[in-house]
Amino acid sequence: MLQRLRERISATDVFMWIVGAFLLGAIIYGSFATLVAGRYTLTQWFEIVVSGLAQGSIYSLIALGYTLVYGVLRMINFAHSEVFMSGAYIGYFVADGINRSGFLQSNPVVGLLLIFIAAILTSVTVAFLLERIAYRPLRRAPRLVPLITAIGASFFLQYIFRGLFGSKFKPYPDIDALSGSITLAEGFNIGKIELLVIVSSALLMYVLYLYVQNTKAGKAMRAVAEDKDVAALMGINVDNTIVRTFVLGAAMAGAAGVLYALMFRNISYFMGFIPGIKAFTAAVLGGIGNIPGAMLGGLFLGLIESVGPSLFLQGLNIPAAYQLKDAIAFTMLVMVLIFRPTGILGERVAVKKA
Repeated sequence: MLQRLRERISATDVFMWIVGAFLLGAIIYGSFATLVAGRYTLTQWFEIVVSGLAQGSIYSLIALGYTLVYGVLRMINFAHSEVFMSGAYIGYFVADGINRSGFLQSNPVVGLLLIFIAAILTSVTVAFLLERIAYRPLRRAPRLVPLITAIGASFFLQYIFRGLFGSKFKPYPDIDALSGSITLAEGFNIGKIELLVIVSSALLMYVLYLYVQNTKAGKAMRAVAEDKDVAALMGINVDNTIVRTFVLGAAMAGAAGVLYALMFRNISYFMGFIPGIKAFTAAVLGGIGNIPGAMLGGLFLGLIESVGPSLFLQGLNIPAAYQLKDAIAFTMLVMVLIFRPTGILGERVAVKKA
């Protein structure tokens, strides 16, 4: 038995477990020191958690596009971050136009719906063209080829938008109806924009989950994800199902683009890079190819980014703790993958595909 254990556990595994244990110990010690020192009040912790949930909700929406495409095609669509960016960009022009006319302030609900519709349609169109022009001809090619194509498509879209609309940041208009906050209890307030982000993201993710699990088209997507050739023999139109997968992921990304812009106000042609990397990280954290895993991974990542600097970095007396929030995100990815290589929920597959 000891011999079998030695064969299964390598020196690299032992080293990674030591690293993971060291990081976990540092997190526990820093968190304990922060809580004992009483650096923050309960109200401040509530605000930090709400901010993390809002940011994590956006990561989750973007991550769904990565995990849907990977689940069906076994491919990482690195151009998905520009699908996210394109929705926010066109949404800006709609928002700016109806704001200048006064319609956005007088009819904020209808105005926001128009912005979301424009952004989603734009993202869906971009994703459809990517699948049809860039990816479909390479479906039987070695896996490295579509991966490189996706990276090239990402740069192409970035510089198309830069050439058409310029490199300057563009500010989303302030919406009076979304300014201020709502009091949930004495001393506990939540910003209206954060509430909009969390509620709308949760609703979109729930609708997508129901669609994939309970509709005929969703069952076809799951069948194609299991085996494209067998699904085709069963009468499923594989090409249409793959297009539908890209469209669904793009719709989530387009909505996420508007929510991101409403939270952070400014957009640019390069805005998709960091959220895209974070969303891909969230998809891996949750278990790439797993829809609930992408949702959970995004929320987990957003909370860690928001709570981590305040909770355990300040307890370790690290200066400029908030400058390390990105490092925290990727450190947590390493820790999760050390202890659970398939991600939090793991990938749901019937047989090994890769």
